[in-house]
Amino acid sequence: MAKITSSIKKELYKIEITSPTGNLVIADEPLAMGGKDAGFSPKELLASALASCTSATVRMYADRKEWDLQEVEMDIELEYNKEENKTVINRKLNFIGKLDETQKSRLLAIANACPVHKMLSNPIEINSQLV
Repeated sequence: MAKITSSIKKELYKIEITSPTGNLVIADEPLAMGGKDAGFSPKELLASALASCTSATVRMYADRKEWDLQEVEMDIELEYNKEENKTVINRKLNFIGKLDETQKSRLLAIANACPVHKMLSNPIEINSQLV
């Protein structure tokens, strides 16, 4: 289970997000939304979770297979269509190294099996309560 804490105080839209081990990430809204753009926006954080999980999963697999994967480059675009009430995530991957097409295809399949991809591809339930 992943667990984080977050806090927003008086500074408009600046959110401090902390992990149980003390890692800190700053989130903020863009200037156009009244923030100071001092950190990732919430949507960028969601896209970042997918990017980081995908990258780590692909790296672990390639290392285990001893494939010559030098780098994984990725672009992720996250769009919410209000009219259709649908979220679309477009992910473009580039595997750099001495890899044949079979290896690249296998790495793409592995990318699609990363834990965050699986979570985002299935029903999500959010339970909220006051404490």
